[in-house]
Amino acid sequence: MPEDSIAHIDFEELNKKAISQPLVKHIYTADPSAHVFNGKIYIYPSHDVDAGDAFDDLGSHFAMEDYHILSMDSPTSDAVDNGNALHVNDVPWASKQMWAPDAAEKDGKYYLFFPAKAHDGIFRIGVAVSDSPVGPFTPQPEAIKNSFSIDPAVYKDEDGTYYMYFGGIWGGQLQRWRSGTFNAEQPESPFAFLPEANEPALCAKIAKLTDDLLEFAEEPKDVVITDENDEPLLQGDTDRRFFEASWLHKYNGKYYFSYSTGDTHYLCYAIGDNPYGPFKYAGRILEPVVGWTSHHSICAFEDKWYLFYHDSSLSKGVTHLRSVKVTELVHDENGLIKTIKPYID
Repeated sequence: MPEDSIAHIDFEELNKKAISQPLVKHIYTADPSAHVFNGKIYIYPSHDVDAGDAFDDLGSHFAMEDYHILSMDSPTSDAVDNGNALHVNDVPWASKQMWAPDAAEKDGKYYLFFPAKAHDGIFRIGVAVSDSPVGPFTPQPEAIKNSFSIDPAVYKDEDGTYYMYFGGIWGGQLQRWRSGTFNAEQPESPFAFLPEANEPALCAKIAKLTDDLLEFAEEPKDVVITDENDEPLLQGDTDRRFFEASWLHKYNGKYYFSYSTGDTHYLCYAIGDNPYGPFKYAGRILEPVVGWTSHHSICAFEDKWYLFYHDSSLSKGVTHLRSVKVTELVHDENGLIKTIKPYID
């Protein structure tokens, strides 16, 4: 939702209309990545802290320095904050901005994947490992080789292969990697190096992971989203093109790539036949929430699907500090996702 709309919102009335309430209220949480491990839901969010800076398009107003992992016995049970699982001071290569993470399990080990700005100001993606889904996590001494940008999301396919999806434009720096190397010119501009409106939109990236889940097993490839004519979405198609917040889930044999459109505030999805795509645009998952960003995950629990998302209703829009929420997600008889309205009219 646009910044200038926040000041006119009656938050008490809005919260009455919200379809769900924050899972925790003692801290601000965002960008939830939800998984079921051993029959229990674990949510890996970022931790919003107000940096005291003015709101900007680079995310400088968020002093995100650690991760608190939430756990739930079911989607309707109380969420538990399991404390600090990883702090930026524990990561040798990272300096600040521990943004949206994700997690995976393999052979009884748990892997936390996270973006952070390295000491040179460039976003990289790191891995930390634990014997417990709630940590504490021990980080690898270096970021993943050849990693860049933000928003890692790791998907385990049915054959046991793990893939990482990642990337985000503007403050996520994806546009600065168009040439294959980081372009440091115009460092304060999130809009530099973007394609023209009539050019194909920038894509999220996908890379298969090595067996130990610590490195890329291949060069990252584009995750192409196509329109109804099987043509790549254009950069000017801001209501549908990729901005950030990759996620993948599988339903009835099809792969659903979902993402945020960023500055137009939608959660959208596209459907493909394999993890690499291409993915054909299929519709919206969630209409805009209060707060600038929209970031999510989709998780099955028992016989139902759930959307984990966030909004800024708890903070009343102050610096867009966010809180994680959950609501049921429904696929219709054709496999399409029914669009969710976050507030009842």
